[in-house]
Amino acid sequence: MKKLLSLLAIAALLAGCNTIAGMGKDISNAGDSIENAAKKK
Repeated sequence: MKKLLSLLAIAALLAGCNTIAGMGKDISNAGDSIENAAKKK
């Protein structure tokens, strides 16, 4: 059951980003947001 849920989570993530390149951009944007938030403190 855990494997099925993991596969579904990965599939949802990939479907949301459409491509691996898109996923990389999303992760990069998230990292930039965290970095900007840390700089504001």
